[in-house]
Amino acid sequence: MGEAAAEPVLSRLHSVRERIGDSLSAHPNELVAVFSRLVHQGKGMLQPHQILAEYNSAIPESDKEKLKDGAFEDVLKAAQEAIVIPPWVALAIRPRPGVWQYVRVNVSELAVEELTVPEYLQFKEQLVEDSTQNNFVLELDFEPFNASFPRPSLSKSIGNGVQFLNRHLSSKLFHDKESMYPLLNFLRQHNYKGMTMMLNDRIRSLSALQASLRKAEEYLLSIPSDTPYAEFHHRFQELGLEKGWGDTAQRAHENIHLLLDLLEAPDPCTLENFLGIIPMVFNVVILSPHGYFAQANVLGYPDTGGQVVYILDQVRALEHEMLLRIKQQGLDITPRILIVTRLLPDAVGTTCGQRLEKVLGTEHTHILRVPFRGEHGIIRKWISRFEVWPYLETYTEDVANELAGELQAKPDLIIGNYSDGNLVASLLAHKLGVTQCTIAHALEKTKYPNSDIYWKNFENQYHFSCQFTADLIAMNHADFIITSTFQEIAGSKDTVGQYESHIAFTMPGLYRVVHGIDVFDPKFNIVSPGADMSIYFPYTETSKRLTSLHPEIEELLYNPVDNAEHKFALKDKTKPIIFSMARLDRVKNLTGLVELYGRNPRLQELVNLVVVCGDHGKESKDKEEQAEFKKMYNLIEEYKLDGHIRWISAQMNRVRNGELYRYICDTKGAFVQPAFYEAFGLTVVESMTCGLPTFATAYGGPAEIIVHGVSGFHIDPYQGDKASALLVDFFEKCKEDPTHWSKISDGGLKRIEEKYTWQLYSERLMTLSGVYGFWKYVSNLDRRETKRYLEMFYALKYRNLAKSVPLAVDGEAAVNGTK
Repeated sequence: MGEAAAEPVLSRLHSVRERIGDSLSAHPNELVAVFSRLVHQGKGMLQPHQILAEYNSAIPESDKEKLKDGAFEDVLKAAQEAIVIPPWVALAIRPRPGVWQYVRVNVSELAVEELTVPEYLQFKEQLVEDSTQNNFVLELDFEPFNASFPRPSLSKSIGNGVQFLNRHLSSKLFHDKESMYPLLNFLRQHNYKGMTMMLNDRIRSLSALQASLRKAEEYLLSIPSDTPYAEFHHRFQELGLEKGWGDTAQRAHENIHLLLDLLEAPDPCTLENFLGIIPMVFNVVILSPHGYFAQANVLGYPDTGGQVVYILDQVRALEHEMLLRIKQQGLDITPRILIVTRLLPDAVGTTCGQRLEKVLGTEHTHILRVPFRGEHGIIRKWISRFEVWPYLETYTEDVANELAGELQAKPDLIIGNYSDGNLVASLLAHKLGVTQCTIAHALEKTKYPNSDIYWKNFENQYHFSCQFTADLIAMNHADFIITSTFQEIAGSKDTVGQYESHIAFTMPGLYRVVHGIDVFDPKFNIVSPGADMSIYFPYTETSKRLTSLHPEIEELLYNPVDNAEHKFALKDKTKPIIFSMARLDRVKNLTGLVELYGRNPRLQELVNLVVVCGDHGKESKDKEEQAEFKKMYNLIEEYKLDGHIRWISAQMNRVRNGELYRYICDTKGAFVQPAFYEAFGLTVVESMTCGLPTFATAYGGPAEIIVHGVSGFHIDPYQGDKASALLVDFFEKCKEDPTHWSKISDGGLKRIEEKYTWQLYSERLMTLSGVYGFWKYVSNLDRRETKRYLEMFYALKYRNLAKSVPLAVDGEAAVNGTK
């Protein structure tokens, strides 16, 4: 498989039960004390920090050395949860990302046993119901469909699916001349709207292909390198070659030489480079149904945030890359990108009621809006993303009809965004037989702890039964999955990844997921987005700075009069500013930032605090936001922060926001992103792109974006005092040595240039589309058996769950959290 042997890992796994058993034999008193403390908690579930706290309380420091031989402490540190049902304690142990083992200890008898996944989940279900009475539970297991499918085994390979596929393909598929025929057939069948590309019918064998390529290479070397394709296309057609090899003699020669190299000595790099130059993607459809999707006046509305920004930046970069490749391929084809979202007849001062809207800064990209339909016609008002499930199947049919009219062709690639968009993308891709890409942005299961086992408690408000079912369908149906970070797939040494949390879980009374997704699956690829460089650029680029906006920004920050846009005043304008901007919801934790600031008088001496969130001008319909509003006011009053804090309403103007980041740089301030969990962290990338030193949560994407102490700092949102001490330390160092601020600022800029730009993103996405499109053609990547299984799961489970979600009534649409 091109990977190091997995045996050491397996032997370590098998020894988990033995390690506990050996430790119990060698140190019965100490370990009984630990497990007795766990059992003493009574029936329930313990998180990792609680398990370690009980261990530390039960075992004196002097005795811990004795236990190290049995490595019992290592086992406990790898435990992600403990299920306690006296006299049993079951542990879910994760030796490394993506690898799990389950054991159960009987404290009364000091017996240890290994559990299968279904046994562990059944035991866990007893926390909420007597599952022993139910022998027939729907168990979902996708593993058998993937058993023969190649996959890496090392954790470091997670998220590098395309590299692994290319290694596998070049070693297995091309082991002899005969195995090259799929590539030949792929090139022969390649066309666009009936227009033949790459090869025509004159080439019917590999020997004929190689002979033609050599003749073409010889001919191209005999003419000027800048000769346009139009001047040699007749010669190419005689040789069996068609459009698509290149726009000039030089480029056509380079690409022909690339294929000759591949035919003679296949290797992963050459394969990827060649697949990247084949003209394959001209029509792209991007699904994002929920929320207010528009280019202006929508940010800050419920369910409308980073995802909108991400997609608009994505399509601009993608169109640019598509046009560049089409030109270089020597083709005269106009590409189309359609962002498909929901049409809202009650558009509330936005363009969301407009069917077709051109995306600014593009030539061939539009937002296509299709309304939700119910039994009584079109739904006029916004519906929370947690309530959209009953409408999506009809919506998919309507979208398919609109696309047929708009494109006059099938799309070449369908990209889904978030749970609802990914479900619609799955249904469309299934219907049309098109390559599908999934982008989760955020999987709600990890944002709401224990929302699987206690799903019934969340059901009325969030309808997670529909959402988790949709997520399972989409992630298993997709041809490839894009994530922004490794963390999103498989977490870190100590934290579980978003996708990883879907490996095995249970929703008692609904179904049990024995194997939901494999994070080692080569469909996973890390492709990190960037910030729009026309808006977010370094504060040092003075010629580009928007100084005409400074009076507005100064009014926003310093005008002492409260109004609908800002509350509370900053007394000392000479202090640096720590700044944060996000939606006002619980997970973003802006109230936590205000609290840690309020609890640290030294931090208040050193810096002012500016938070941008919520809307003072009108009362939110969102219950979570209402609660956070109240909490924010209470904290400002409790810590007497008026004079130290400025609370600004959500800002819709991205151009001004870019200059606001740079203005904060001028104050020698910092950006703080204190979320309890952040899937990626677009604001982190924006602030770093502007050169603003950034402090961001250690949970999720920012932990990967920032190299601690070099390009920014990690903070733990659960430990506010430590976070505020880190901020104090930074600003005190900056006071003593102004170059310290510049060092972190420069480190952030360097990190962005290396890894987080839209140009890198769009190049990678186009290459991925080519590789997976080819792989789907030449192998069983189509996964027909999996899709049959998913059809059954959709028809028998999802449909009924969607029907159980109350239909929104115009004027009374239910409102839940914002994303």
